Amino acid sequence: MADLEETSTTHVLEVFLELRKRLQSGLLIVGKAVARCPADVVVTGVESSLCIRTLRGELSLALPAGVALEQGSCIPTPAGESRDKELHYRLRITVARSPDEEAPVTVMEALRANETYCFHCQSCMTRLLEDREFKRVLPLPNGNWNAIVDDWCCHPDPFAKKLLPRAEDCLVGDTFLLLHRDDSCDQTLTDEVGPVGVEDSHDPKKPCHRLALVYCKSCSSVLGEAIAPGILKLYFTQVVVETAVGDRKADTDSLDRSLFVERTIAARLLELSTSLSTFHFAVQTPDEKNFLLLWLLNSDSIIASVPETRVEGVKSVGSTALHSPSPRAVGALKVLYVVCSNPGPQQRDIMSSWEVNVIGHPVVLPLKVCEELLQVIDDSNSALPGSMRHMRSYEVAYLRL
Repeated sequence: MADLEETSTTHVLEVFLELRKRLQSGLLIVGKAVARCPADVVVTGVESSLCIRTLRGELSLALPAGVALEQGSCIPTPAGESRDKELHYRLRITVARSPDEEAPVTVMEALRANETYCFHCQSCMTRLLEDREFKRVLPLPNGNWNAIVDDWCCHPDPFAKKLLPRAEDCLVGDTFLLLHRDDSCDQTLTDEVGPVGVEDSHDPKKPCHRLALVYCKSCSSVLGEAIAPGILKLYFTQVVVETAVGDRKADTDSLDRSLFVERTIAARLLELSTSLSTFHFAVQTPDEKNFLLLWLLNSDSIIASVPETRVEGVKSVGSTALHSPSPRAVGALKVLYVVCSNPGPQQRDIMSSWEVNVIGHPVVLPLKVCEELLQVIDDSNSALPGSMRHMRSYEVAYLRL
């Protein structure tokens, strides 16, 4: 199989595929640089692969187990023929549930009482906390429950006391873990107090405060906050948690920062959406400022995207999943998003509507992580066919699971 030579400056579409498992249907988009008319494309299915034959050669996309093309179902659509740079095809698939098919497991779901864990810095894989055994693993109230209490109570907050873990407790929030800090942490962690600005400093409900940030001593990455004496708040995007079994190392995906952020946040959004029956999320910085508005549109998508290559005379080319070298089509969340910095008039209307109607479940992450997530989403959007990058006033992206 020949290697792909991708263009380095722009994303020029060759093939884009999105399959919907629930609808058992799919959309195939082929760039007119490799197929001038619908008759130039022939799609067949072989076992768990989709074979796409174009003027440039034959492309084979590996599909997840249990997913197969319904033979003869791929037909061109008029919408695709009318476009300058794209050909669109609709197809049908069959989906057989595989016994190996499992939903992605997040750190929040994996933690169990009476098990021993080690915590690693995701950036440098230094062991931060050794052999932590929790007698209790308890969930915290979801989202900004304290703000809701402030809005509803006409007297001082009866729940003003912070919910803090006891020794050998692990409290699980939407995006963080609360743990006790012991003497061993002094060898691996360091603190630094920094200001956090709040626009309305006169609002007693939102006083100006300073966060005591917690850093990894080895690589200086921000891991979380010291919210009280002896209490650590670690964000799940900053640490890799493993059961303490010998010298077991993290899997390869944990070493790729961009991929780790993408998959970790995607899995958590899916988990929150399922447990809370919500599809709208407001990604916020610790000072409660909205950074991104995310609307989870589909959670059953399977995607693959192949950029145009400069390889000539290729009879069989490998595929790449969306901004990944993997030859397989992969599961992903389809999201609509609005960036809250420098919005246009239509985006400002969306932001105002979300704020007035309180429809975005808050997902609080460190500022740097918000920026990393935005980069992942922007990269995904730029790799899509031109016809798929926007939906009304939102932009479109996929987050791989």
